[in-house]
Amino acid sequence: MNYPFWHIPTVGGGVLIAVIAILHVYIAHLAVGGGFFLVWTERLARRRNDDALFEYVRRHTWFFLLLTMVFGGISGVGIWFIIALVHPAATSALIHAFVFGWAIEWVFFVVEITALLLYHYLFTRLSGRAHMAIGWVYFGAAWLSLFIINGILAFMLTPGRWLETGSFFDGFFNPSFWPSLIYRTAFALTVAGLFGLITAAFSRGTRLENSLYRYCARFTLIPFVGMLLSGYWFLRTLPGEAAANLLHLNPEAEFFVAAFLLGAALIFLGGLSMLSSMSRPARRASVLLLVLIGLGWMGGMEYIREIARKPFVIYDHMYSTSVLVSDAERLNNEGFLANAKWVAHKEVTDENRLDAGRELFVHQCLICHTVGGYNDVSAKTAGLDAFALSVRLNGQGKARTYMPPFAGTTAEREALAAYVAEGLHGVAPVERPPVAVAREEMDPLPFDPSRAEYVLLAWNDLGMHCISDNDRYFVILPPANTLYAQLIRRGPKPVIVSGGVELTYAPEAGYMRPESHVPFWEFASSNFGVALEPGVGLKGNRVTGALEYQAAQKAYVAEAIPVVPYRDERPYNPYPVFTVEARDRKTGGLLASTRTVVPTTTEMGCLNCHGGEWRVGGVSGIGDITAENILAVHDRSHGTDLLVGAREGAPRLCQSCHPDPVLGAKGAPGMMSLSASLHGFHANYLRGYGVRACNACHPNHPDGVTKCLRGVHPQRRVSCTTCHGDIEEHALALLLRERELGRPQAERYIRNLRPLSVASIDEIHSRTPWLNEPDCLNCHPEYARTPDRTKLASYNKWVPAGEMLFRNRGDARGILCATCHGAPHAIYPTRNMYGEDRDNLGPLQYQGNRNVIGRGDNCALCHTRKMPCNAHHPGVLRGSEGGR
Repeated sequence: MNYPFWHIPTVGGGVLIAVIAILHVYIAHLAVGGGFFLVWTERLARRRNDDALFEYVRRHTWFFLLLTMVFGGISGVGIWFIIALVHPAATSALIHAFVFGWAIEWVFFVVEITALLLYHYLFTRLSGRAHMAIGWVYFGAAWLSLFIINGILAFMLTPGRWLETGSFFDGFFNPSFWPSLIYRTAFALTVAGLFGLITAAFSRGTRLENSLYRYCARFTLIPFVGMLLSGYWFLRTLPGEAAANLLHLNPEAEFFVAAFLLGAALIFLGGLSMLSSMSRPARRASVLLLVLIGLGWMGGMEYIREIARKPFVIYDHMYSTSVLVSDAERLNNEGFLANAKWVAHKEVTDENRLDAGRELFVHQCLICHTVGGYNDVSAKTAGLDAFALSVRLNGQGKARTYMPPFAGTTAEREALAAYVAEGLHGVAPVERPPVAVAREEMDPLPFDPSRAEYVLLAWNDLGMHCISDNDRYFVILPPANTLYAQLIRRGPKPVIVSGGVELTYAPEAGYMRPESHVPFWEFASSNFGVALEPGVGLKGNRVTGALEYQAAQKAYVAEAIPVVPYRDERPYNPYPVFTVEARDRKTGGLLASTRTVVPTTTEMGCLNCHGGEWRVGGVSGIGDITAENILAVHDRSHGTDLLVGAREGAPRLCQSCHPDPVLGAKGAPGMMSLSASLHGFHANYLRGYGVRACNACHPNHPDGVTKCLRGVHPQRRVSCTTCHGDIEEHALALLLRERELGRPQAERYIRNLRPLSVASIDEIHSRTPWLNEPDCLNCHPEYARTPDRTKLASYNKWVPAGEMLFRNRGDARGILCATCHGAPHAIYPTRNMYGEDRDNLGPLQYQGNRNVIGRGDNCALCHTRKMPCNAHHPGVLRGSEGGR
């Protein structure tokens, strides 16, 4: 950012550096190993008095000189030229850190050139001892040149204590110096053997040719032992993050690691083949092929080193974007543009948004990416809008650390995202219009308190059940809604009915055939390991059936009802109304009936960041493109093959690997829970977004078709984050539990997250998803109806176990909290976009208002006499403000 630099959008400066550097480094290693090859072979020829071998060395010297001194020298200058143009900041940093090292290297280079010229031109004019002495001087100078360059190259990956001391020697003799030096020395000898095969292939005389083949092949193979040992040592010196990026996290590493390993194998096998008899044309073709394979091998090795260094150009000191690590936080606060010297726009305004975004794109993207070429940024961002791109930039360099973090303010990040979306892809910003839904009012069933003997109250246990409805790719949650009901016999002392009755349920018209709307049943065998009859849920229930009494909760329950929000020949509606009836088991007479919503939605906002379209009607469901993009990200990040499996008809349930209490899934050993994985990963991208982060994923978008948070709390300006915390806090509590369980992946997600409501991570209480949730009494001490709004916060205060959750908790008499208050996230009185009172049918039926059952001295609903005390919990007899 402090230097002008050359960017070529369609080619990329990195590609130019790679092409020139790989060719030069290949020949530079030949220049080192070849020096030893020359002197050692000359020594052998003189000891044997082998004139033919001596002549081979002389001719090979001429070939060697032209290749190393001419091409090697020119390409060496080319490296300096291209790196100064493409990455001047890093070039300047290396020059300033090792100015005396470079000076020493140039001295060795001059000695090297002089010695090689003397070695060649005085080949037959000096005594053998003197001539070989010059050869040893050449090799020594060449190796010492490698010694110096190796220290600087190794420094870029493992600067070690230099980061603290700034000392030349701490930077030069860094942790990977010695293994890298041994490896490069061994590689140089192997390359010398490979190029020796070239001149051997064109030697005259079958006897000499065969002898040279065997000799050069041994020269190629013997150093392999040193390379294997030093290569392993080198990997052990890498910083943990560098090794993880190289071996696991960076998808671009796969090809080059494979090229390196395959190249090593081919050279090894090729070298062995030279020991056997081959025809001359076959040998010559094989030799040329081996030299090219060696070049690819070198390219793989150098690129592996580059990838391991990502996202830095100098590890832990300077990012590949030329931003110093020490400056990153300041740039986030002050702005990248305000501190960059070679930009036209110093701040982002409405008028210059795209132009400023383009400058940010040049400085922070084109240093590694191209437009239409290698590592094409346009291909990687296709199908994403500005919001998705901004989210990705927000998380860049955090959960996946092989890319540098974006440096700049929120406005600059959004300007860059806007430029990529609009400038590169021509995707104009489109306001998401509110979806118009048809309001479908539903009348409550009648209730006559003067004649009724029973009260029947029903509710859904979660307040909203989400479904990932593209089972052909993966399943997070299946269609599996749970319906609760309590039947109370009215009287002076009401009784919860536990037997002698049958409770049944049935949905309103249009919801009877869920199997015709989602592919759950088609892929149930692959996802859940069980073949289900169409329309039958995981617990054996259909959308019509009977509830079973559960003594532990003193309630009738129907688990895993496979209801979906799609209706036959009618619009999407995530709030189907179910009618529940209680009948005498002996006579079949109707004792009581009621209505309640069994809410279920497929409006999971994965497409907001992963691209694609809604699966159904342009309003809901995970589309195929979205699902494929999600699996592709998972496969790249974790080395899985989920997308291939899905395309072959074998999708996977997420909980087959990830533990999850909601499904009772144990998962694979060492894997984090599904909730911790999802929230931990995405918190790194959505941190700072507040409630927007919740609404981007969960079905509560202001312009969406669900708005699942519909109870009294949002009416009182209580949001998701009030109870659960912002996504970074929500994730931290889950991740801390995973860390306690010894799951190392948690630390990767934790390190970039900071809590907002407490001073430090140490103050956060860890929690298990679905079991440790916010407690109602956090904000309602002693069951206060209207809490102190200045102390309204529930984050970090969890119920200790699942039985203490609101949806499972009851009073001393067995009445569950939800029986009177309604389902979580839909506490009475509610507001439902599909009908004012679709969620208030119970209170309206039994007391003619929308309030909590029994509020306003309405004990007479169940009690046939005046109640003088708070029978269920403190505050029951408090007055009421009335319904809406």
